[in-house]
Amino acid sequence: MGAKLKNYLHLHVIIFIWGFTAVLGKLITVDALPLVWYRMLFATLLIVLFVGLKGYSMKVSGKMMLNLIAAGIVIALHWVTFFGAIKAANVSVALATMSTGALFTAIIEPFWYRRKMIGYEILFGSVVVVGLYMMFRVDTKYVEGIMLALTSAFLSALFSLINGKLILKERPSIISFYELLSGVVFLSIYLAFRGNWQMSYFQLSWNDFLYIFILASVCTAYAFIASVHILKYISPYTVMLTINLEPVYGILLAFLLLGDSERMGPIFYVGGIIILTTVVANGILKNRRRFKKSASS
Repeated sequence: MGAKLKNYLHLHVIIFIWGFTAVLGKLITVDALPLVWYRMLFATLLIVLFVGLKGYSMKVSGKMMLNLIAAGIVIALHWVTFFGAIKAANVSVALATMSTGALFTAIIEPFWYRRKMIGYEILFGSVVVVGLYMMFRVDTKYVEGIMLALTSAFLSALFSLINGKLILKERPSIISFYELLSGVVFLSIYLAFRGNWQMSYFQLSWNDFLYIFILASVCTAYAFIASVHILKYISPYTVMLTINLEPVYGILLAFLLLGDSERMGPIFYVGGIIILTTVVANGILKNRRRFKKSASS
């Protein structure tokens, strides 16, 4: 088996794992906030072990540290709203709505990099609104979940833009360590100020402990480091298009493992397909533009 094919199959395994993250979020009985606190704490400890075994230096500049702290807070809020969406609605609603993350990135990018917005980005944004409207019409009981998922998608886009610059300056494992640690500290301070520290946070059932450990180790620490490694063999364009299968894998897994609670009406799936198709089309056009620019320069 060639290295490229092997890593492409590995990429699908990673995306399958990311899709399974949402199912774990539904299976874990603790609330979204303590769930994320445990996830980030366990993942931090595992990455410290990895960095120690590799012998990497943990030293970063003061400016880099401030950026990592900001990114850590953003990713913590992203995960809290993501798991909050799953618990307020279900996996299908959360993942279908989270597909808007790539388009949020397209909307934010012009302001982030101080460039003009491209016409098709505005058009695609309008099409996504239509898809979301169809999903909103399914059942009013899912509105809270959809709003939380939209917030999570926006935070995910913001995190990707912040990390896009940081990844050029530091090792992925070092970035992950400080971002996850910052998230743990931020959530701990928030819980302390709210007076929400409860003994129940430290009384996990065996099932919850097992699911959270899988979430932190396989779905967080391993998947992140492996996804960066794959970029050495597969183009970012291929990775980007393949990642759009995450909600598909997640929704299928949820339907198989969680049963009727994930069954939605046909209009919901039409809305989800509109969003997913728009995201893929946006990715294709954006990468064609970049290819043309690089070819002409």
